[in-house]
Amino acid sequence: MVKVVGLCGSLRPGSHAEKALLLALAAAAGAGAEVEYLDFKQLNLPFCHGGDEYPDHPDVEVLKRKVKEADALLIATPEYHGSFSGVIKNALDLMSFEELSDKVFGLVSVLGGGQNNNALNDLRTVARWVHAWVVPEQVAIGQAWKQFDAEGNLTDPKLKDRLDKLAYALVKAARMLRTTA
Repeated sequence: MVKVVGLCGSLRPGSHAEKALLLALAAAAGAGAEVEYLDFKQLNLPFCHGGDEYPDHPDVEVLKRKVKEADALLIATPEYHGSFSGVIKNALDLMSFEELSDKVFGLVSVLGGGQNNNALNDLRTVARWVHAWVVPEQVAIGQAWKQFDAEGNLTDPKLKDRLDKLAYALVKAARMLRTTA
C-alpha cells in the first residue's frame, strides 16, 4: 500500500492550509493510500542550522523517519510574501536527499488574496533540487478565508474536485514510481 504523509506549512490552529490538507489526505485515503498527518504543532523542530544532527531535538529524527518511510508527501502551505511558508522550508531543510529523493509531491497553497501559483512554483523548484517528483496537478485556493464552511469543507465543488484529483494523481504516481523502483 502506498503511504502518503501530509505536511502543513501553517502552525495556526484551524488554518486554511490545514483544512485543505486534511481534505486532500482524506481523498488520498479514498484512493487507497495509507495516510498520516505529521502535525508540526505537535513536534519540537529547531531552526535548521545546516548540520546533520540535532541531538537536542529528537523530533527531527521522527520527521526524517516518517518521511523516509513514505512514498509521497502532500504539502499544503499558506502563501506568505509571495512564496511558501518558512515552516515548510525549515522542515524540508532539516531533511536531505536520503529522505526526499524519489518521493512524489502533491502541492496545495492557500492565499488571503487572489489565486496565484508563486508558492507552488517555488515548492516545485525545491522538489527538483532534492530529486523528488511533483505531480502536474496542483491547487491554489485564493481568498481562502471564504472558501471553507464551519466544518472545514470547501464550499466550491470545483475546488473540492480539483483537490480530489490532486490526491488521486499523487497516489497513482506514487504507485507507479514504487513499482518501477
